[in-house]
Amino acid sequence: MCIIDMDADGWLRPGEVMMQHIKPFEGANIEDAALEFNGIRPDHPLRPAVNEQEALKNLFLPVRKSLRETGCKRAVLVGHNAHFDLGFLNAAVERTGYKRNPFHPFSCFDTATLGGLAYGQTVLARAVAAAGLDWDKSRAHSAAYDTERTATLFCTIVNRWRHLEDLEEDGG
Repeated sequence: MCIIDMDADGWLRPGEVMMQHIKPFEGANIEDAALEFNGIRPDHPLRPAVNEQEALKNLFLPVRKSLRETGCKRAVLVGHNAHFDLGFLNAAVERTGYKRNPFHPFSCFDTATLGGLAYGQTVLARAVAAAGLDWDKSRAHSAAYDTERTATLFCTIVNRWRHLEDLEEDGG
């Protein structure tokens, strides 16, 4: 997870990436092919995993703090294929009975769609490259790296749009 910050002039930048290793919930459908693809080893003895309830609490606290500081009522999830991510988040909230989900239940910003609009690319690696940002293939598909690249791509697209609006207002 990465909270998007806005400076006093309205420009966006990604904040710190926060993450939690989460213990699989009872009855979770964990496919070997998916674990092979992303390199996650849920049973690794050195993996400091916590249950979903604790993970949600740890990740939601800084989001709630940011909401208080900005005067916002709900956070909007930003993700690459964001509806997929939001579905997972909402399912975890429901499964655990978590009462204070700071995220809007159905609104989100999707960088797959925004990347297609801004750069003609819907694949994260291609959209990041088209935006002129670095992409490290060896780090791809780790949750922290993909989160950071997605947040940076989102900020780049929104700031680019804002820059175009500023040029238009200045007659350029």
